[in-house]
Amino acid sequence: MTNVDNRKDIYEANKLQKKLRSKVGKAIADYNMIEDGDVIMAAISGGKDSFAMLDILLGLQKSAPIDFKVIAVNMDQKQPGFPAHILPDYFESLDIPYYIIDKDTYSVVKEKVPEGKTTCGLCSRLRRGTLYSFAEDIDATKIALGHHMDDIVETLFLNMFFGAKLKAMPPKLRADDNRNTVIRPLSYCREADIARYAQIREYPIIPCNLCGSQENLQRQNIKAMLTQWDASTPGRVENIFKSLKNVSPSQLADTELFNFTDLPIDRSEPKQAYNYSKETVSSTNIDESLIIDVSNV
Repeated sequence: MTNVDNRKDIYEANKLQKKLRSKVGKAIADYNMIEDGDVIMAAISGGKDSFAMLDILLGLQKSAPIDFKVIAVNMDQKQPGFPAHILPDYFESLDIPYYIIDKDTYSVVKEKVPEGKTTCGLCSRLRRGTLYSFAEDIDATKIALGHHMDDIVETLFLNMFFGAKLKAMPPKLRADDNRNTVIRPLSYCREADIARYAQIREYPIIPCNLCGSQENLQRQNIKAMLTQWDASTPGRVENIFKSLKNVSPSQLADTELFNFTDLPIDRSEPKQAYNYSKETVSSTNIDESLIIDVSNV
């Protein structure tokens, strides 16, 4: 019975790996994330997502029809209790090029952020700035981050609910200073799949609470909302993500994206005949399951 269970576990693990690799490969192709001769700086935090991203990129590197290099980079922010040996040991076991950046952003964050406030925002900005600069130092052409579909959809709602912006995290991004290109190879992957894969692969995960900061409460609320949607209507999160790829500016309200001022009509063609039957007027294509209540968010 044990052998049967082991075979089943191996089968499921291989199936999951193929699924993730396929989604990463499609995202890379759709957004031209990696080109021949690229030097990819894979930013590894020690969390499940960045470990999985590195794993899959290294796998694709072996089978891809183009040549590209992957360099693992971790930023040691000098958080108390940070196990500095874990990532170097892991990178050594993979026999891949890597760098550890020593940068005490922890002290800066603690100095600038009042006690009890979330430190994640400032911490991420400092980390991002350091990584951008280091990418130039090692001549990296792309910076790979481990954000997945759930991160992107969560960010969309955070920006809508609390920033009044229709904005998320794109799979591929050119930095504001035009000096770096950021890619998110896991953009088509769901967090639940990545979590299962990380458990199977037994990555030496480093917790993200070493600084004592709690995850942004607003993001936790959004995550809970999406989890509920996943349970009640599977596929909804995927559809929300797909909507980011299927935008109709004329159906929104941004005057910078669409010229609402000048909308001339053209009646030169014969008028189309419509059948205003009772059935036509009363029918609707709206899926009632998509009508949601976000009053408690």
